[in-house]
Amino acid sequence: MDVPMSWLKEYAAVTAPLKDFMEDMTMSGSKVEGATSMAGELKNIVTGHIKAIEKHPHADKLVVCTIDVGTGKDLTIVTGAPNVRVGDYVPVALDNSVIAGGKEIHTGDLRGIASEGMLCSIEELGFDRHDFPEAPEYGIYIFPEPVELGKDVADVLDLKDDVVEYEITSNRPDCFSILGIAREAAATYKIPYCPPEITVKEEGEGKTADLISVEIKNPTLCPRYVARAIKNVKIAPSPRWMRKKLRAAGVRPINNIVDITNYVMLEMGQPMHAFDVDTIKDRHIIVRNANEGEKITTLDGVERQLDPSMLVISDPEKAVAIAGVMGGENSKISENAEAVLFESAVFDGPNIRITAKKVGLRTDASSKFEKGLDPNLAMDAVNRAAQLVEMLGCGEVVPGVVDCYPNKRETWELSYSPEWINKFLGTDISEEEMQQIFERIELKVDHVNHKVTVPTFRPDLEAQADLAEEVARFYGYDKIEPTLASGTPTVGKKTYAQNITTLVKETMVAEGLCEGMTYSFESPKVFDKLLIPADSKLRQTVTISNPLGEDFSVMRTVSINGILNSLSTNYNRRNESAGIFEVARVYLPKAVPVTELPDEIPTLTVGMYGKMDFYDIKGVVEHLMVVLGIGDRAEYTVETELPWMHPGRTASVVIDGVNVGYVGELHPTVAKNYNIGTKVYLAVLNMEELIKASNMVNVYKPLPKYPAITRDIAMLVKEDVTVKQIADEIRKNGGEYLEEVKLFDVYQGEQIEKGYKSVAYSISFRSAERTLADADVADSMQAILDGLAKELGAQLRDK
Repeated sequence: MDVPMSWLKEYAAVTAPLKDFMEDMTMSGSKVEGATSMAGELKNIVTGHIKAIEKHPHADKLVVCTIDVGTGKDLTIVTGAPNVRVGDYVPVALDNSVIAGGKEIHTGDLRGIASEGMLCSIEELGFDRHDFPEAPEYGIYIFPEPVELGKDVADVLDLKDDVVEYEITSNRPDCFSILGIAREAAATYKIPYCPPEITVKEEGEGKTADLISVEIKNPTLCPRYVARAIKNVKIAPSPRWMRKKLRAAGVRPINNIVDITNYVMLEMGQPMHAFDVDTIKDRHIIVRNANEGEKITTLDGVERQLDPSMLVISDPEKAVAIAGVMGGENSKISENAEAVLFESAVFDGPNIRITAKKVGLRTDASSKFEKGLDPNLAMDAVNRAAQLVEMLGCGEVVPGVVDCYPNKRETWELSYSPEWINKFLGTDISEEEMQQIFERIELKVDHVNHKVTVPTFRPDLEAQADLAEEVARFYGYDKIEPTLASGTPTVGKKTYAQNITTLVKETMVAEGLCEGMTYSFESPKVFDKLLIPADSKLRQTVTISNPLGEDFSVMRTVSINGILNSLSTNYNRRNESAGIFEVARVYLPKAVPVTELPDEIPTLTVGMYGKMDFYDIKGVVEHLMVVLGIGDRAEYTVETELPWMHPGRTASVVIDGVNVGYVGELHPTVAKNYNIGTKVYLAVLNMEELIKASNMVNVYKPLPKYPAITRDIAMLVKEDVTVKQIADEIRKNGGEYLEEVKLFDVYQGEQIEKGYKSVAYSISFRSAERTLADADVADSMQAILDGLAKELGAQLRDK
């Protein structure tokens, strides 16, 4: 935001040099981006007097002027301007001067005559006829009255004014104005803040309420609407002092009525708009949402499409403005306007921002409304506009105002503790000094109860920490002594779950697997590739509301798709084998449509292909169980219900009766769907259950003193008999000395009857007290063989 220093000093008498002022304001929280001069790049341009004019001897459209610039030596300047006359006082760009746009002027030859400079138009000084209405449409600018010769044009035109640019944060809407910055400057320098005294001189009979009526249909988007009427309007250029202030602040002057609305917006931070009363049908203003398909041509002459999310100002027949953005061409102020209506309203900031973006039109007004303005400012602003009308003599203020304010914004109280603030800031500021700071920024202080009443223009003050910030910035950040950080040090460490997860990952890496990371977002088509039935709960997903595309539109409910895609990539790039694992989450909604956060289940997924079989990936799982201290509690049962897994080569992993996952071979059709032309083996385990079941307490036993007796048995069993059933039967009948049961061979082939398989086990017996003899295990072995034969139909092989 650009703030001319001359304008600011009207309300806060700052005397500090510009450089110091910029540093001080930045340190107190109003960050200064830089400063420029209103004169811009103008250099070495002075006032001159035309003493004589002669026709150029070699050019019909050029004249040769003799110019007195007060140096005692007349200059010869050639010009083609048609409006110069002897006796005129004009701006003269001397040799080595700079005009608007950075163009340099030097002495040069024009058709055989040396021209020692250039006479300047108002455009060449960087302005136009809105800034200086007396300037000719074409030709050299002529000073309206005699001026001192040789004087800098910037002084004569009153351009010697510094303009300071501020970066205002969005939480400080009060600072988007000259008065807001002046208030900050006064607080910074501990000087009086002197806002303009607003008085309104109302004339004539009748009331504004008789001339116009206002109806707000959406008070949420328009919390306040204030209107004042002006009659007997006289449209004309604004006085020079107003035009100068507007131009210095970056706003182009238009005419007195429009300039008044812009002046109030810059000075007070409240955007305003003026309507020609005669263009409002039935003289009834309606603040409503736009209709579907409604259109309006704005003041810039562009037709814009509206929709019901946008707020408009309308009469009973048509929209006359896009609320908070720009007025309509159908209600603009013309030179023949007799009565105008000043609008000072407050609109919902987010809605104005969305509307401005949709219609492609961001204005000074919309940028202020976006920040969230104080509704209590609207009345002061419209009264200030009425006061300026009287000052400029451009109309008569109709008595009264129309004020629609359904829900008034009230002030609020905050408690403060000087001790807490000092501890928070690391300072030793007295309570009295804190209270003085609060009063300088217009907080009403209750000294007894340690409370402040916050004015409605400071929405950023919500807690005691905000008050501490105010104290810090006006006390001076540079005065706060640096101190060492205080506090009680703590030792950071991982949780038990994090440690187990790390151990799982390290175990997988030790097994020769590579860790992968895949997307949690997937395509609904994944369910078809995995052969998941249409009525499966796994198809009930959390759907992304703004997905990148269909391939990333739902949260995964099964974890294997990403791993299979990675294996497919490796296979199709001719890697002979690959083993990948991932610890990630699946997202299971509690209900569809989703009304609450889903269950997020951390899952270990292992995938591999190459020179391996079911027992290799099962061995990975068994090793993991041993590492987690649950190897002796893990059981493996036949699993046939998973549609994406091979029904005869998949096992559920069960710990203490709880199913924690599965391990086995991928269904051949699914492998084909992923373009993998070999067997794929998967293991999927619920990490929550693994962590819950894990036992990291190690119990050490002494090394055995006595040797073990080992017996190997090979048997024929039907192929549907599982190795778990065999192992369980051996353990049941093994007796007190049974130490270990180990499967070492499974065979099916030409030498084995069809429908049968050969399995071989190594069975170890050991006593902790003595060396066992053959007779000690003979009964146990017989019991084992009898049990296998009776319960499982096993036939002992003798060869």
